[in-house]
Amino acid sequence: MCYEQHTDTVFVVTSPPGDATHVRYSQVPQLRSPVLIVAFEGWNDAGDAASTTAHHLIDRWSGELFADIDPEEFFDFTAMRPTVEIVDGFERELHWPDTSFYACRLADAPFDAIVMLGVEPQMRWRTFTEQVLHTARSLGAEMIVTLGALLADVPHTRPVQVLGTAYDEATAVKLGLEPSNYEGPTGIVGVLHAQARDAGFTVASLWAAVPAYIPGATSPKASLALVERLTQMLDVSVYTTDLEIATVAYERQISELVSEDDETIEFVAELEQRYDEESEFLDSEDLMDEVEQFLRDQPTD
Repeated sequence: MCYEQHTDTVFVVTSPPGDATHVRYSQVPQLRSPVLIVAFEGWNDAGDAASTTAHHLIDRWSGELFADIDPEEFFDFTAMRPTVEIVDGFERELHWPDTSFYACRLADAPFDAIVMLGVEPQMRWRTFTEQVLHTARSLGAEMIVTLGALLADVPHTRPVQVLGTAYDEATAVKLGLEPSNYEGPTGIVGVLHAQARDAGFTVASLWAAVPAYIPGATSPKASLALVERLTQMLDVSVYTTDLEIATVAYERQISELVSEDDETIEFVAELEQRYDEESEFLDSEDLMDEVEQFLRDQPTD
């Protein structure tokens, strides 16, 4: 897990704007009809693709940290413990599970963005989601896009497929997404979607498929695919050369790793053959099935 550190930022617990009583602000930015882009580390962040995408957007859009959600009410610190870091060889700093909001001003678009990066909370999901929605609404946001990544039977040597879904038909048609008809267990992303839709937000979700045979490897390739799909959908631009360079290195490193095991070589070759022989390796319905099965397979306790 990644824990953000805000040693240079002073947060103040505040009730306004809205009823977000657990949101702590260092400042309240003035933004133009911002889109809220959300990524959670954890089980829906295969290959660290969603969180890496969020970090990339924050970096390339010069995002300014302006608020976080106090973790006290939403995490069991015996299960997800804070961490201690030694700074400058002497001072000890304590870091807590973090959910942070960054204001991004987009020069080439008629709107701005808020990037929210956090860890899936363990408790009080409805209250947690209310904090997010009140914060988004108070800053003028009307649209929320969540980012995710799942493990699937896809080859690392071929283009990453990204599934875009929406909770209502009008949004799906407008943004070129697939309508979501999923039923079953869900995570904080599903809860956020449902409450955001009920609150009148336009809601969309992007999921990238990451090779299941390398579950522990960070995938800049999947992050690049998410960035490209997101910016295409929103009609904005962002610098991606660093992700492109990292993608080339990632493919080379994974290929070297795969070459050490004959069974994995054969398995990847089969996936590549399927991809090359079919016009679309995983069509939207197949990829939707992968996402839904991934959600169902998550622990329920």
